[in-house]
Amino acid sequence: MIEVIGPFRKSSYSGQESNCVEVAATTGNGHAVRDSKRQDGPLIAVSGPSWRAFLEQFAHGDEAR
Repeated sequence: MIEVIGPFRKSSYSGQESNCVEVAATTGNGHAVRDSKRQDGPLIAVSGPSWRAFLEQFAHGDEAR
């Protein structure tokens, strides 16, 4: 079972918009993602390797496939 171990935070790109996602660290070096408007709603859990691959793809300017 994946457990959220860090506080949720909004992206600095969100600004004052209300349509945001929040991210928090989880066990296993993964991350949980949630809708900032539904903080008690469902989470998307991403493993550590998948999260790193996701960030790496955007760091290199690759488009989603």
